[in-house]
Order: sequence, then structure tokens, then C-alpha cells
Amino acid sequence: MAPKLKDKKPLNLEIKAFLDSLKYNRGLSNHTLKSYKRDLSFLDKLDPDKSAHDIKMDDIRIYVQELSSKGLSSSSIARHLSSWRGFFSHACPDGKNPCLGIKVPRGAKKLPSALSVDQAVALVSDTPSDALGIRDQAMFELMYSSGLRVTELVNSKIIDLNCHNQTIRILGKGGKTRIVPVGQKAMSAIEEWLNVRKKLRGTDSGFLFFSSHRKQISQRTVQRRLSKLAKEKLIDIPVTPHVLRHSFASHILQSSGDLRAVQELLGHSSIKSTQIYSHLDWDHLARVYDTSHPRAKSSKSKLSENDK
Repeated sequence: MAPKLKDKKPLNLEIKAFLDSLKYNRGLSNHTLKSYKRDLSFLDKLDPDKSAHDIKMDDIRIYVQELSSKGLSSSSIARHLSSWRGFFSHACPDGKNPCLGIKVPRGAKKLPSALSVDQAVALVSDTPSDALGIRDQAMFELMYSSGLRVTELVNSKIIDLNCHNQTIRILGKGGKTRIVPVGQKAMSAIEEWLNVRKKLRGTDSGFLFFSSHRKQISQRTVQRRLSKLAKEKLIDIPVTPHVLRHSFASHILQSSGDLRAVQELLGHSSIKSTQIYSHLDWDHLARVYDTSHPRAKSSKSKLSENDK
């Protein structure tokens, strides 16, 4: 049964109640809460005078078309829909969720960008002398060595590191823990940073990496420092923490061909999340063959003749 008119609240108040519930009842991180707030603010901007009970499935379809017209990718629209679906389940527990059954417009699936091996090595090849440079070197070596998400990097603590076994314990998505190996170069860079770190004054929070203010380093700082270094190295593609993670995965797969191992190292719950790297690997091999193999052109011409 639909609620009485007097029970209806303005959309902005219903959104606030939902965000408060996510914060205090589910304990979501500030980063996740900001994502929900950003996605839900789109609803409020389009129909600020409506309540959640007034919004129908046809309205949601219009909202999705609006997002698509703004050039948002399919994955971004899917994220918006997921946030909206959660909101309507909270705001209208006895009513029909208008997001159910709404499909995301299909878009071209983009393969992840990845650095070449030479680019990745060049990115972390310096020997910095200042404290921040040594910290950055250790961070980027670790990310490329172990395929960490930026959230996993900034949340890592000294206690998670096992220098003897050259591994680090990572708390990944969904609160799942995994142990990943740390390469020799990365371990050497981390040990140098730890030597510098213990000489720095200030409160020790226990985090493996901290900012110049001795606080937990932010994701934004990591992104900014990495982008700056990549530009200094004249790398011709935008380099983000996610690009380092993709580079790690593609290079491991190209060397081993072991998709299951890459899945475990990345912390993917499903092999489907990892299979995109098999496509990346095939495209890489095809490009190498086309540009380097002396029989590539003749093989292609024979194929085209057989197809006629």
C-alpha cells in the first residue's frame, strides 16, 4: 500500500536518511559514502520536489538516458543504478523498487591500459635521495610488484609486511584478506623507506606509508605523485594506480599464461573479472606478430584467399 501524502518526505531528506543509515548501521567508508552521495545527488537535481515514492520505472529510464547523453560509460551508469536501487529499497521498503528490471545501455568494452615492461621499469628506475622520493619509490615499486589497488596500498600497515618471507597481507574488497608476494626490488625500496621513516619525527600511525604531515597518505596524493613522475619520465599515456595494477596483471599473464594465479594475486572473487587480461594478452601477441613476424603478411594473404 502506498504511503499517505503526509508520510512522504522531500527527496533530499530521504537521501540523507539513507546515507546516515549506510554510515552508522553499515559502517561504510567515507570514500564509499561520497560515491553514494554523488550518484544520488543526480536524482535530487532532476526531481527535487518528488519523494522516493513518486518516482516510477519510466522516470528511472529517463534518468538513465540522461546519464547516457552526458557521455557516461556503461560501468558508470551501472554504478548509479546500483546506488539508486539501494536507496529505493531503503526509502520504499513496502513499495516496488523502480530500478528493478532497468537495463544499462551497452557500451564498447574497453581493455585496460597497460605500460610496456620497459615503461614500467623506467617508471621506478630512479634512486631518490629525499624522504618523499624514497617513499614514492617504495609505493610504486610495491604497487607494480604486487598488483595492489590504491585503497589497499594506503591502508597497508607495517604489521602487514613480512620482510623475511617477502610477502604482505592485504585487506581487499569485501573485507577479504590475501597474502601476496613482494618482489626483491620492491622489498629493497620498502626497507630503504622504513629506514628513513623511523628517523622522521611525528606520531606513528602504524600505516606503512604516510603523508608529509605524518597522517595516512590519501589516494589522491598517490595518484598525483604517480602522474607527476610519469610525466617526468615522458611516458605517453596517463598513468594512474589502476594502470600500474593492470600492468602487473598483464605482464604476469604474458610470462606465465596462468589466469588462475593472476586471479588470486589480484584478489578477484570471480575468474570473470580476470578474463579481460586474457583478451589483453591475445591482442598484445597479435600486434607483436603483425609487426615483427616475417611471415605475417603472407599468412594473412593466404587466409584471405581461402575465405573467398
